[in-house]
Amino acid sequence: MKKFFSRTFKFIKYFIIISFISSLLAVIIFKYANPPLTPLMVIRVVEQTWHGETIRLQKKWIALDDMSDNLPLAVMASEDNLFMEHSGFDFKSIEKAQEYNAKKHGKKVRGASTISQQTAKNVFLWPQRSWVRKGLEVYFTGLIEIIWGKKRIMEVYLNVIETGKGIYGVEAASQHFFGKSASKISRGEAALIAAVLPNPLKWSPASPTSYIRGRQQWILWNMNNIGTPGF
Repeated sequence: MKKFFSRTFKFIKYFIIISFISSLLAVIIFKYANPPLTPLMVIRVVEQTWHGETIRLQKKWIALDDMSDNLPLAVMASEDNLFMEHSGFDFKSIEKAQEYNAKKHGKKVRGASTISQQTAKNVFLWPQRSWVRKGLEVYFTGLIEIIWGKKRIMEVYLNVIETGKGIYGVEAASQHFFGKSASKISRGEAALIAAVLPNPLKWSPASPTSYIRGRQQWILWNMNNIGTPGF
């Protein structure tokens, strides 16, 4: 029995050490190398295959310096007003979300994930909610905030986010929905792309509903409040 516990302890110890080193290396590598795929992309391809659909995976990397400034500004206005100020977590938004969810008694959960948290989840983790995933999300968010910095986090986020069915990143979205590069996207078009991010499989920037038009107008208004990101 003593040997069993000793071996188990050693296994857990080495597993933790290896996991820490490998995760740290992955974060360092992706500071310079662009992630070729994300777990969500793989999941979507499996889902398409399972349902007998044509596999669709549109993505094209574009550097943050090459894309329109309207795009990072629009996603900040829509998703994370304090992106440039917080260290990965917006604790006031988390508190408000907890209060809201408590009142709703679990009927409709409101999230408070920052762009940093969403980037950590998209690149390194799976989409389903769980306490394990949330814990790992906190860990990876801390790492990318320290190692990547804000500019790289925004660049990766805008290149890996799901923007439509089988469409990932703002360059692929800009070309697919507006027939132009992300470098040419206007404020209104950027706000439309940002407006559909909560549910890109349901909504489309090319054929916005009245609800999405309303979100677009609110995002445009908030873009004026935020001003220039200043990367």
